[in-house]
Amino acid sequence: MTDLTILSTGIAEVFADKNDVFDMIAAEAITAGQITYQTTAGKAGVADANASGKQQARGLALYDTPAGKPCACLRKGYVSGFDLSGVAYDGPVYLSDTAGKLADGAGTMTVNVGRVESLNDSDLTKVLFVDFDHLRTWS
Repeated sequence: MTDLTILSTGIAEVFADKNDVFDMIAAEAITAGQITYQTTAGKAGVADANASGKQQARGLALYDTPAGKPCACLRKGYVSGFDLSGVAYDGPVYLSDTAGKLADGAGTMTVNVGRVESLNDSDLTKVLFVDFDHLRTWS
């Protein structure tokens, strides 16, 4: 399992008009690209595949957000800004054992987050499609 890194271009929505984004109040400082879960207090915290309760991945933070402020979380849609060179087209992406990170392999708990897809440009640019399962409980 290798954690995905964020490119210097940063995180950006692709097809923003088709994406499902919602705001949650940040329980802690959250960085753009980190995966969030909903705390028992109803706020966004940083998800982690090997921390009890924090495996409930619910979104991807689109912007850096300080604690106590609204955090825009991508629930379903396309995002650019991750180095996906080591992941094949249609390859799955998972929640990592590193807090807030994504990985090319499953962490302690297998939490599927998305797949690598290509844009229809001449380079077939890789982007990440995420679809957080809000009905599932990982245990």
